[in-house]
Amino acid sequence: MTKDDLRIIFMGTPEFAVETLKALVENEYNVVAVVTQPDKPVGRHGSVLQPSAVKQYALEHALPVLQPEKMKDPEFVETLRSYCANLQVVVAFRMLPEIIWAMPEYGTFNVHAALLPQYRGAAPINWAVINGETQTGVTTFFLEHDIDTGRIIMKKPFAIPDDADVEYVYDGLMRLGAEICLETLQAIVDADGHPMTVSQNDSSLFTPFPSEARLPVAFNSSLKSAPKIFKETCEINWTKTAKQVYDFVRGLSPYPGAWTTLVAPDGRETVLKIFKTSKTGQACQSEKGSLRLDGKQLQIAASDQWLQLEELQLAGKKRMPVRDFLNGMKDIETYRIK
Repeated sequence: MTKDDLRIIFMGTPEFAVETLKALVENEYNVVAVVTQPDKPVGRHGSVLQPSAVKQYALEHALPVLQPEKMKDPEFVETLRSYCANLQVVVAFRMLPEIIWAMPEYGTFNVHAALLPQYRGAAPINWAVINGETQTGVTTFFLEHDIDTGRIIMKKPFAIPDDADVEYVYDGLMRLGAEICLETLQAIVDADGHPMTVSQNDSSLFTPFPSEARLPVAFNSSLKSAPKIFKETCEINWTKTAKQVYDFVRGLSPYPGAWTTLVAPDGRETVLKIFKTSKTGQACQSEKGSLRLDGKQLQIAASDQWLQLEELQLAGKKRMPVRDFLNGMKDIETYRIK
């Protein structure tokens, strides 16, 4: 079998998926169609439709684009079937029904931005940083009934520096995802469509920190999930330790952004987004969420130490360094954090 024998349908929506689609096109894989989300209404009145990043790339390269509202729609299913694809590749897309993922002869594999079985779910990059992980990675696996539980084909690890935010990890995993997709496709070609896989339940086969992409990775701790992130998820809990808050902030920076509520002396409340902090190492006995000025630095009390604010954004304002914020908030120590 050669790569010319593969007829691939690619499924994805955001910028993260474009890097992998680009790798397939540039390496001359036969992508017969692209499936992505319907155009999204944007603008003040939602009157403008914005195509996904994947759709924009696909159209630029003359690839057929399908945008189903419902994946089980009979017309879409038959259209998909008409492309006679024998493999589907999924990156950052929605859940697929069995009638879709089981359609191709060689199945459907997903590029997931975590080292499965850890961080199954919609936001694995954010949660890995929020939880203070020092390593994450990417995994390719064949889709099965339950989300992110299918048999693993390959894994590639990625180090998370202590000062890295989500944007850094996102960019790194985006590139690594394209790499592992190409390696997975080569493994499928070499194995005539049936590469070696490992069950996510077969813990006896897992070895830590692999030097080869096809070896699975073990975690000694219990499994951690990566559920979808909502606005409520992003509120900072100042009863956590300074390290936990520090990781929480960088795990949501630059998007969607961790936030807290700033209360003025007269009781007015304003949402304050925090994009960057630094650890002071200074013990704190003050009430959680208390504010103090240390020279020209603004600090907030966590449960154990003071945490220094570096970049933030008041509701209705632009993101700014703390020094610019303080220039317009001369009496900041009279405020409090709710």
